[in-house]
Amino acid sequence: MPSIVPLSAVDPALVEALLDAAFEPDRRARTAYRIREGMDWLPALSFAALDDEEYLVGSIQLWPVALTSDAGRRHPLIMVGPVAVLPAHQGEGFGKALIAASLHALDSLRDGRNPPLPQVLIGDAPYYAPFGFTQAPAGWTCPGPWDPARLLVRGQSPAYPPDGELGPWTPAMPSGLAN
Repeated sequence: MPSIVPLSAVDPALVEALLDAAFEPDRRARTAYRIREGMDWLPALSFAALDDEEYLVGSIQLWPVALTSDAGRRHPLIMVGPVAVLPAHQGEGFGKALIAASLHALDSLRDGRNPPLPQVLIGDAPYYAPFGFTQAPAGWTCPGPWDPARLLVRGQSPAYPPDGELGPWTPAMPSGLAN
């Protein structure tokens, strides 16, 4: 029976091979890598999908990033992705199951007073819309080439500025996210 397990339970070399198979070895040149450059993925929010024979067929990683306003203030966000599924298993629901698991883990951190940090990703709007993602504000930018129609956000707070650039988040993340 297929299962979703913490990504930390999987050999990192297998995850790298999966990412290469899903996105080609030149994946590191993508803008998303620049946004999360130098950061470690968040173990409490990142998962792997195993098939019936317990082989790795998919993974999702969530990362600490920030939106730096034009005035220089940094606003923490969670970057969703990459969501990777082996080409032979795409379309079987593994990607959606991984997204649901990560967003459920993130949403469960809600403490009653504060909602989870907003999430951002670069992806296809029709695929991510059922999870609550919508197009990010037009003033949000990325380092490197990107398509504004593919920059999506979920749980955007009115406290976040309408303008700014995405990049790594270096201060400590709120409690519960790094575990």
